[in-house]
Amino acid sequence: MGPLDGLKIVEFAAAGPAPMCAMLLADLGATVLRIDRAVAVELGTKRPLKFDLVQRGRHVITLDLKEKEGVALALEVISEADALIEGFRPGVMERLGLGPDICMARNPRLVYGRMTGWGQDGPLARTAAHDLNYIAITGALHSIGRVDQPPSIPLNLLGDYAGGSLYLAFGILAAIHETSHSSKGQVVDAAIVDGVMSLMTGLYGSLAAGLWQLKRGTNVMDSGAPFYNVYECADGKWISVAPVEKRFFNELLGCIGIDLMEIPDRMDRSGWANAHKLLAAKFRTRTREEWCDVFEGTDACFAPVLSMSEVSQHPQIVARKVMIDIDGVSQPAPAPRFGRTVPSMPAAPRSATRAEAMASLQLWFGVARLGELAKAGTLDAVMASVAKD
Repeated sequence: MGPLDGLKIVEFAAAGPAPMCAMLLADLGATVLRIDRAVAVELGTKRPLKFDLVQRGRHVITLDLKEKEGVALALEVISEADALIEGFRPGVMERLGLGPDICMARNPRLVYGRMTGWGQDGPLARTAAHDLNYIAITGALHSIGRVDQPPSIPLNLLGDYAGGSLYLAFGILAAIHETSHSSKGQVVDAAIVDGVMSLMTGLYGSLAAGLWQLKRGTNVMDSGAPFYNVYECADGKWISVAPVEKRFFNELLGCIGIDLMEIPDRMDRSGWANAHKLLAAKFRTRTREEWCDVFEGTDACFAPVLSMSEVSQHPQIVARKVMIDIDGVSQPAPAPRFGRTVPSMPAAPRSATRAEAMASLQLWFGVARLGELAKAGTLDAVMASVAKD
């Protein structure tokens, strides 16, 4: 089920944005077969498998890619795939004997998706780094934060997942579309730096036009403007307001009881400090829940700032079933939504036991081809890498 039903994606286990990309494709119906490493290595934060939610929706086998038998079976898997996802440093897949030239010789229609931070080339291509480093050289990190404060760290959402996972998924699907016309595969070189720079396009346009100031916390959407900000309430909780347009800002002032003449021109930067003080003082007079009641049903561009433990109870989240339960773990539902090809509920993260591996390979190859591989001894690589159930 889902709009990507019928696509077969092979994923080489990695950390960071590559598995999120695979999850996105699996969530929308693609059959994703993850190849885990025979020798366990640290891949991000350790946690019990059922809570490693980004691994949901996959079929899993374990292969020792340092042994020729493991590489041989990996190539058999790749020969049946529409696309491949790998998230290693440049050159690693080539050293394993699984680089683009070899894989695409076996499968000329293969879309070979490569996920890195710096890209496949350039002076930093082979150096270690993480999300924070990648967004640092794009201008994004410098731009996020309050005036006269250090840059704020936006989790790893901006680099790893927005600039990385989403752009890799976008690139893979674009290449698969092109392959449907040309019957030729290609490499998709997705770099977090490239993706974040792409996301910054509008801001670079504003900078060139003289509409964006380089000093943090002095612009409309970086906490400089009083009408695009967060405010503390009487109970120590926070609310967000974002009425950028004049009519919405006027509605906000009306709801909280501030006369329009006290803030005559919301875009006058010289008055922003005073306007911020007025709004901050007003919002401290009531609790967050009381402000939610005041703003319910208005166009004041208001929302409470919720912790992750509170999100599942918000009426909008409840109404759209944005949180789902899989194997007793509450988690975000697949997105976006489709009117006709509705994806199935994602499966919980799987381990690569023998039974799971054989079931996954049967689905991948079909019964007849799996039998041929078994007779040839090709499946011995799986049996050698996985402990008995």
